[in-house]
Amino acid sequence: MISDPFSDILKLVNAQTVISGGFTAGGRWAIRFPAPDKIKFFALVKGCCWLSIEGRAAPVRVETGDVFLISEQRSFILGSDLEMVPLDAPRLFSGAGRKFAKIGDSEDCIQIGGHVRLDPSVGRVLADVLPPLIHVRAASPEASVLQWLLDQLIHEQASDLLGAGIASAQLAQLMFVQILRVYLAESKELPAGWLRALGDTDIAPALRLMHSDPGRAWGVEELARSVAMSRTTFAERFKAVAGVPPLTYLLNWRMRIAERALRDEDTPVSDLGMSLGYTSESAFSNAFKREVGMAPKRYRDIVRAGTLQSAS
Repeated sequence: MISDPFSDILKLVNAQTVISGGFTAGGRWAIRFPAPDKIKFFALVKGCCWLSIEGRAAPVRVETGDVFLISEQRSFILGSDLEMVPLDAPRLFSGAGRKFAKIGDSEDCIQIGGHVRLDPSVGRVLADVLPPLIHVRAASPEASVLQWLLDQLIHEQASDLLGAGIASAQLAQLMFVQILRVYLAESKELPAGWLRALGDTDIAPALRLMHSDPGRAWGVEELARSVAMSRTTFAERFKAVAGVPPLTYLLNWRMRIAERALRDEDTPVSDLGMSLGYTSESAFSNAFKREVGMAPKRYRDIVRAGTLQSAS
């Protein structure tokens, strides 16, 4: 099976899309949402409105079928009229078990939303490469699959079918993946990083090789040959696209795998090091300490005790 680094990273960060609720609105309305501590997800099922993010000069028009992600920690307003005093979202959705709100007497606008949960220890691997806003318009040529998923999600949310809950969760997860695919396909100048590297046809095959066997002693020369480049050209291209040299990327990926394994598994440190290409436990421990700031065994103890943030 061909290695899929994109899936590897989504699994590593344990990205889970959760549909948390929505609202219907009619007439003139506006809602202020506090700065999110998670990646926020919205889909406009019906109508149109404006999105205004704190600190941004111009609001964004959102139409029926549009989907967007907000990853920056800034408050924002959704509304038909941004001049009116907005309602406070926490108050609007307050109440035990309340997930949907109604504003006004009509349903000119219908919205569903949620958030994307990421692993608290390694979630930055994904969060740090996302732009502040990803807005996928329904009219986009790349959005047809996303529109089909949205239609199915709406159907599941409105039905009493068996398994509607799990079906909705899976559809939301697929929507998140498709949003990232569209972003990757449509963006002309992505910042250097693994997401840009995955979309680079010259470099992506080398990433797939490293992800397929992270414990192998890959060399720059071998990776360059795999993509039919000279060593120098490959090294320069890889760093320009991925932001780091090839073997630094490999080291970083090994350490992210190690962090997750130390937290979630009981694999002995020596065995974990061997699986990642280190010839001894001390060699692995030294590499891990240089990268993470503490020895693997201490990291495991601290992260399982839930005190990693305060200890680091």
